[in-house]
Amino acid sequence: MFDPVPERFRAALGRFATGVTIVTTRAADGAPVGLTVSSFNSVSLEPPLVLWSQDLRSRALPVFERASHYAIHVLSAEQQALAERFASRDVDRWAGVDWQPGLGGVPLLPGVAAVFECRSRSRYPEGDHVIWVGEVLRCAHDAAAPVLLYHGGRFHTHLSP
Repeated sequence: MFDPVPERFRAALGRFATGVTIVTTRAADGAPVGLTVSSFNSVSLEPPLVLWSQDLRSRALPVFERASHYAIHVLSAEQQALAERFASRDVDRWAGVDWQPGLGGVPLLPGVAAVFECRSRSRYPEGDHVIWVGEVLRCAHDAAAPVLLYHGGRFHTHLSP
């Protein structure tokens, strides 16, 4: 039975462990834009599609609405500080962050467990979020890199029994 109390709904969702990503793109003026996202999933192998969701209140939403490309970075266990920085408001998220331009000029972060360079394919406003579907044009991964996890409202750098 569904319990409509938002705090209980959020707590129940927190029982699902997920990886942590940073999604990046470029603003019209060329400035790099990025945010931490834990709602990332595969959609299709043929064609290669992935999805992620973004809060409608996000200040970066207008930039992503105009962007033709973005990159989704699956963070390694060593990148918790980066995840926290890109989840924070009122900080310069890019200060001291090394990156290289990828497809469409989007910022690519080094040291990640995996990266998916995408063409923005579609978006679906649902509830208080927008669901983005991206067509993966190029991807890479580091099979030896342990991933950063998010579970129960906290970051985790390893799986425990």
